[in-house]
Amino acid sequence: MDVPDNAYATGRSYGLGWACRHGYEEVGGTSCAAIPVPENAFLQSSGYDWQCDRGYRQDRETCVPIVLPENAYLTEEFSGTGWACERGFKALTDACVPIAVPENGYLTNSDYGAAWVCERGFFEINGRCDPVALPANAFLNHDASGPGWRCERGFAAADDACVAIDLPANAHLDRAGNSWRCDRSFQLSDGECVLGR
Repeated sequence: MDVPDNAYATGRSYGLGWACRHGYEEVGGTSCAAIPVPENAFLQSSGYDWQCDRGYRQDRETCVPIVLPENAYLTEEFSGTGWACERGFKALTDACVPIAVPENGYLTNSDYGAAWVCERGFFEINGRCDPVALPANAFLNHDASGPGWRCERGFAAADDACVAIDLPANAHLDRAGNSWRCDRSFQLSDGECVLGR
């Protein structure tokens, strides 16, 4: 058997009986050619492909320098820009622009979604963080769909206030404590709990 340069015998009875050495690829089943590695790149440990050096990104068959904007740092990503913005900045085209965080807000550190949110006791409206108007007998509750507060147990929300629940006879507060239900064996009839038949 004829083993070409930069190859070794595999000792197998099937296939070519030889394989190319690390950093070489088979050409036409007759020879092994060196894998071309462009400038500013290195041969991957597998020996079958190359990868750009840190600070460079692949552009077809070459490695081009990554242009790092101000307030950015290199990432380990092999695709895309190869850089990310520092905390407090967001990517906009080829630059990192400051994130405008309003008073009583803070950065989320999230790559997706809102870049900032309001502190506890404040809610976002028109790009600012306004204080939650907390009525008597209420506590802060950051439910995304609510007013930012919830009534204490035994009170129910009515407009912007918490009013005491007038519990009829044969009734009890529900699990949340902000409304009531008739006791077992009683049913609701005209706002009262009457014995079922």
